Amino acid sequence: MGKYVLSIVFLFLTSFGLFAQKGNISSLQIKDIMQGDDFVGHRPSNAHWSTDGKTLYFDWNPDGAMSDSLYAYSTASKKIQKVDFLTAAALPSSRITYNESKTKGIYSKNGDIFLMDLATHTSTPITKTQDREGDPHFTHKGTKIAYTKGDDLYVWDMATGTTEQLTNFVSSKKSETKRDSKDEWLYQDQLELFDVLRERKAKKDAGEKLEEKLKALEPLELVTNGKTVIGQQIDPSGRYITYVLMDRPKTKGTIVPHFVTESGYTEDQNTRSKVGDEPTKFEMFVYNIAQRKSYPVTLDNLEGLDYVPEYTKDYPDKPYKNENRIGSISGSTWSKDGSKAILDIQANDYKDRWIVLLDPEKGTVEQMDRQHDEAWIAGPGISGWGGGSLGWMPNDKEFWFMSEKTGYAHLYTMDINSKKAKALTSGEFEIYDPFISKDESRWYFTANKNHPGDRQFYTMPLKGGKMEQLTNEVGGNEVILSPDEKNMAILYSYSNKPTELFLQENPVNAKQKTEAVQLTRSNTEAFDAYNWKDPEIITFEASDGAEVYARLYQPDPSVKNKAAVIFVHGAGYLQNAHKWWSSYFREYMFHNLLVDNGYTVLDIDYRGSAGYGRDWRTGIYRHMGGKDLSDQVDGAKMLMEKYGIDSDKVGIYGGSYGGFITLMGMFNAPETFSAGGAIRSVGDWAAYNHGYTARILNTPATDSLAYKRSSPIYFADGLQGQLLILHGMVDDNVHFQDMVRLSQRLIELGKENWEMAVYPVERHGFVEPSSWTDEYTRIFNLFQEALLDK
Repeated sequence: MGKYVLSIVFLFLTSFGLFAQKGNISSLQIKDIMQGDDFVGHRPSNAHWSTDGKTLYFDWNPDGAMSDSLYAYSTASKKIQKVDFLTAAALPSSRITYNESKTKGIYSKNGDIFLMDLATHTSTPITKTQDREGDPHFTHKGTKIAYTKGDDLYVWDMATGTTEQLTNFVSSKKSETKRDSKDEWLYQDQLELFDVLRERKAKKDAGEKLEEKLKALEPLELVTNGKTVIGQQIDPSGRYITYVLMDRPKTKGTIVPHFVTESGYTEDQNTRSKVGDEPTKFEMFVYNIAQRKSYPVTLDNLEGLDYVPEYTKDYPDKPYKNENRIGSISGSTWSKDGSKAILDIQANDYKDRWIVLLDPEKGTVEQMDRQHDEAWIAGPGISGWGGGSLGWMPNDKEFWFMSEKTGYAHLYTMDINSKKAKALTSGEFEIYDPFISKDESRWYFTANKNHPGDRQFYTMPLKGGKMEQLTNEVGGNEVILSPDEKNMAILYSYSNKPTELFLQENPVNAKQKTEAVQLTRSNTEAFDAYNWKDPEIITFEASDGAEVYARLYQPDPSVKNKAAVIFVHGAGYLQNAHKWWSSYFREYMFHNLLVDNGYTVLDIDYRGSAGYGRDWRTGIYRHMGGKDLSDQVDGAKMLMEKYGIDSDKVGIYGGSYGGFITLMGMFNAPETFSAGGAIRSVGDWAAYNHGYTARILNTPATDSLAYKRSSPIYFADGLQGQLLILHGMVDDNVHFQDMVRLSQRLIELGKENWEMAVYPVERHGFVEPSSWTDEYTRIFNLFQEALLDK
């Protein structure tokens, strides 16, 4: 088993040549399937409708060109045509903001702002500049259009065509140099002695007073003190502007050197810092335009600002400080009359979410809802940059939002006067991407109600009630409604059927049952020539009694070799034991190849995965490599007990978070895993980014125990089986430095049964088919050799 692959001289920079697959009996070849979309067929994506609903646009590449192009399906002719470049450039954006009466629309495209007349479906450019304008929204009761250019907010009057600048953000105000006492005496003495100086000063003072009067007609200078301006918005009535000042502390980044460059020189890339950054500070302000006053929004009445996390009890001698828990503040979600707005505020320790009602006149807020989690706040529609999913109900007296209050992400409304929340959906499933219909009578959303791995499109009465399923096929259904909501464009896929575009009449409007019609056929002949396996979705019981979902691939008994490979998906919070075409489609095809060679393959939605509610999501809090690893071990035991797998023939592999679990499995469960392929792996969580890691493990300075029990580098001495490490050298997400440090640790421990393959031009997500091929050939050969002695 022992191999010295990395010499002291060349260390991990040794170049590895491509080598053959050992004993592959499948008709599939790794080199072919690792071509990615060129082998499978390029899938349709980004479907969106023309504003008249007569044309369905989407990105596609059926001819295998260098990149996707825009295509159009006509509902009249029922034909698909490629859209030429100039026509595509002239089309409206797929993201249009409508006025209250739905007669006008505004959008930004290529840095300019456009106004659309929905009666004629024609667009007029409002701006056409070299600057970048964005964030358009209606104001002044729909008579003006506001947009940002740089930091400042502008409005364009639809009637007069006049553009007016409303804000003037400046880093600091100019200040006059003050004279000391000596110079002040001389100054006054000169004025007293000379008439001409007194006269000139009087004229200057009069001019400055006139300038002050003229300046009062210009936008008020809003001082940022060097902070970044975000979230600039004017309310629908045109009275108030809200904005947020963000103060991001300076951090030390990590240098990622590029060795293979066009220049021929080594080039350094400055990338992210490591977890433990000082929190970014956010402060919201209201600018009262008429009164020319800017004042901060007071947030000191929020519940739990003095909260001390429970984990600090493990450090009784270490004082905990977090003097300002206010983290991100979303832009204002205004009521129709602009008298109030909803704000979504999240704590900088990720353990609280406050939804508050803003009184812009006073600059005060009233807390509507506090969502607290001892671990961290997240879940569909609940967290994220810019806040979670929320909005006003049509009556402007209630708002809607998402919450994990019951343990699953569901849809709620709240009356702003009574502060009573009403659950519109409930059950052991989750709601995704809810929105209100154009006629304001119903909801539309996606949910995994039938099965955690089956996502269907639903409708429901506005005030809640029975959910009506609108899509028919088991799998993944991404629905894009036409503007009149009479038709549904569906990007549909199944476990062994890649995504295609379908069209179906919306059953809400139909008098009889409707069926989806397939519009695109994207598979290549090479892909269709193979009978792709439909993995079985199974459950097994974990050692703590939890029910774990997994994909199971079983070989034909005639070739079964009693060996198993466990695949660990990445990201942590991601779902892969589902019934739609996986984002890990190369791995899916590799699993088919493994099964053809007699392997049993298991793909587990371990603790921390998405789609199973709050408790599953937070099952890794303060201990990554705990239950998420034991789920893999329990899965392996289940394969031994139920599927005849030999105990010494279990391998494990995965990328990113999956690579991390592979390392932990090889180090902490060597009695279970005989071989592991760790791809782009995290070796030490203290070296990863702040936004992801601090949610789960807090910070190294405040919760060092969590980092030490969660980082593979501390457990490297446990390596017994055969380990293969694979990493891109220009990975600016999980830095290559992480594996360099781990390799040094393995060297110092005297470990011999490991090797490393490096990829000089690859980042975190590999791009080159040659790199994919080399990577998976090595992984296949690892399992053939370590599990089957081939």
